[in-house]
Amino acid sequence: QVQLVESGGGLVQAGGSLRLSCAASGRLFSSSVMGWFRQAPGKEREFAAATSWSGIRTYYADSVKGRFTISRDNAKNTVNLQMNSLKPEDTAVYYCAATEAITSGSVDRSYKYNYWGQGTQVTVSS
Repeated sequence: QVQLVESGGGLVQAGGSLRLSCAASGRLFSSSVMGWFRQAPGKEREFAAATSWSGIRTYYADSVKGRFTISRDNAKNTVNLQMNSLKPEDTAVYYCAATEAITSGSVDRSYKYNYWGQGTQVTVSS
């Protein structure tokens, strides 16, 4: 089993920054992919970013490209999401997710991920 625990959410003004972390434990493999998804009230869960377990390959939704950076910290076994230039439309619950094997063309599909964290709230005020 894999456990994922997110932290780092909060309230920030538009234009500000937040850093989310996801602590992973359990059996993850070198083929695993870690992702961040988000869900705003009344909307479907959407892909934000993903990284290979090595951190070498990264993927971003167009809506966050250039503002968000996903990274791996191998020493701490965490996946981080640095969010800059935040906008009110970034307000959502952010979820960390993991999957043991996925093709690069499917990293944005939530149903491909086997493990999920409990989510952390990010609120961006205008």
